[in-house]
Amino acid sequence: MAALAIVVVVGVVFRKSGASLIWYDEIASILLAWLTYYGAALAALNRAHIGMPTLVDRMKGVQRTVVVLFGEVCTLAFFGLLTWAGIRVLTVLGGTTLVSLPSVPMSLAQSVIPIGSVLFIVAQLLSLPDALAGPSRDDELPPAPSNEADDGRAVT
Repeated sequence: MAALAIVVVVGVVFRKSGASLIWYDEIASILLAWLTYYGAALAALNRAHIGMPTLVDRMKGVQRTVVVLFGEVCTLAFFGLLTWAGIRVLTVLGGTTLVSLPSVPMSLAQSVIPIGSVLFIVAQLLSLPDALAGPSRDDELPPAPSNEADDGRAVT
């Protein structure tokens, strides 16, 4: 994220001074893609992606296990396919380079697809035991407030 911020700030400073850099926009776009893929893998490790945890966490026993495993299989299959497609893209891009920096191979920029996908798969597998175990006592919602004071008297 720091590299992206630095590239954008440097690009803006040079543009305002009248000497635009031809490469900063392309590099900033690539860094944003890298940030997105690697950030998604980190979020997967923490199980922080959008989902329906309340629905799944209310399930018990075999039903919960089946639903969690089904979701995991779908996620792993998708990212397995994305890894395979990313590797195919790298072979297709073989000798191409960035437009603004001909010394940088396009495969370096696109390598984030298979690498990020593999990281996502690893993160899912590492966090699977926690997902199967269910919510910890700390994660549960507090009980609804009652109409009684701590000493048992009714509160009005």
